[in-house]
Amino acid sequence: MIQKLLTLFLIVNLSACGLAVTRPKLAMAMAQTAFIAAKTAKAQSLAPGLYRKAEFYYLKAKSSYRRKYFNKAKQYATLSKKFSERAEFVAVRKAALKNL
Repeated sequence: MIQKLLTLFLIVNLSACGLAVTRPKLAMAMAQTAFIAAKTAKAQSLAPGLYRKAEFYYLKAKSSYRRKYFNKAKQYATLSKKFSERAEFVAVRKAALKNL
């Protein structure tokens, strides 16, 4: 009887851990928007290193989100946003300097 109760308690506790993490919808949306903005600024040709990092982390974030690893997805989305914004900035700066 005690063993069954202990097993039931363990199952309930382990299943509840998955519910404690919320889906990082905002972080994913912001990463997607930043990545699209970098692509629009032609960062793939003007800032290829930063663009590749942004794309790598964006794809990792999407994969982690699909597999329900929400903590990792949020971390990767944040990194993707950071590199996307840097790539966009560098691309816009290079394009502006080219036109001078």
